[in-house]
Amino acid sequence: MNAPRHWPAPHRTTPLDATVAVPGSKSLTNRALVLSAIADGPSVLRRPLDSRDTLLMADALASLGATIDRGADAWTVTPADPGLRHGAVTVDCGLAGTVMRFVPPLAALGASDVTFDGDQRARERPMATTIDTLRRLGVTVDDDGRDALPFTVRGRGHLAGGTLDIDASASSQFVSALLLAGARFDKGLELRHVGTALPSVPHIDMTVAELRRRGVRVDDSTPDRWVVEQGTVAALDDEIEPDLSNAGAFVAAALVTGGQVRVDHWPTATTQAGDAWRDIAVAFGGKAGRDGHGMVFSAGEALRGVELDLHDVGELTPVVAAVAALAEGPSRLTGVAHLRGHETDRLAALVAEIRGLGGDAHELEDGLVITPRPLHGGVMRTYHDHRMAHAAVVLGLRVPGVLVDDVDATAKTYPEFAGAWEQLVS
Repeated sequence: MNAPRHWPAPHRTTPLDATVAVPGSKSLTNRALVLSAIADGPSVLRRPLDSRDTLLMADALASLGATIDRGADAWTVTPADPGLRHGAVTVDCGLAGTVMRFVPPLAALGASDVTFDGDQRARERPMATTIDTLRRLGVTVDDDGRDALPFTVRGRGHLAGGTLDIDASASSQFVSALLLAGARFDKGLELRHVGTALPSVPHIDMTVAELRRRGVRVDDSTPDRWVVEQGTVAALDDEIEPDLSNAGAFVAAALVTGGQVRVDHWPTATTQAGDAWRDIAVAFGGKAGRDGHGMVFSAGEALRGVELDLHDVGELTPVVAAVAALAEGPSRLTGVAHLRGHETDRLAALVAEIRGLGGDAHELEDGLVITPRPLHGGVMRTYHDHRMAHAAVVLGLRVPGVLVDDVDATAKTYPEFAGAWEQLVS
């Protein structure tokens, strides 16, 4: 996209009235890629997200022996035959948590030495659970004692599996990573979470649902316990839902401008965390209602402050915080201590950048308190974080002179976001 380093966020003084179609879900695309790469035959994925994170996943799986033919509107994934590729390889994780956590268990199923590395910030993200879990499953992992990227998985050609206890309180991705590969373990997998409350549970529900759609038997009837039976992962031709978390910036645009936005192809039933925007919009005083195959979000008479526990949908926090900074009363956002280990420390970043524009924001142990104050223009840093960039452009709608530092960070999950935003809101 190559936008200017300090990109002028569009400012709007009139209510927005627009329709938007957002690209496919990153979470669903990457889960579908992983399962297709270990399935019993080729799968066709229609309307996948074509972004940095999904391309990194596709390249990672290809390095393990899968073949991924990327067409304009559909990708065909053919599993490795007869197994994962031999020979040492390196996987670039970029800043994609799904790649650095979902792919190592697959690498352990092969007979290769697979080295994982990524962006500088990726080397700071918590990986101890992944590394420790693989070792307890009998895999040799070389990390020089860092519990972080880079590390090398020395695959043995199979994993026994069985019963495993982990602490996934830092990220639900640790659970999803093992569940996705569990059917390929010799004994299947009985996984138990033994830490504090799990964050982002909808993402685990998504993983379980995707496994079941491909014929894998999963028992999740007991809280914090999942049993995946050993067996075949069925090939599946699938259409990827639009990314509802990415839709959040457009929902927020309707709320903060006093207008309305229709998001096309909003699913009637979904496991995506972004579906929570239907309730969040109402909490801010807005309205959300289905219109045919889409959802229409409208602003209310006032943009109210909110008290929200976002523990299950933490990825929505940056945009929610931006709306809160423009509301008519204070907001309290809780349950999101785990955001300190994301692409950046999102809690510290939000406080710093809202304050930098003249706002009033404070960190809690597990969240934020935001008290609206008149804001002014200035540079808002994104910290190479796509969600921080989304928050910045939402603030820019109401605050003239906001310059977004590195809006291109949005390419992680939404290529050409800046152009789509300009076209819609200008």
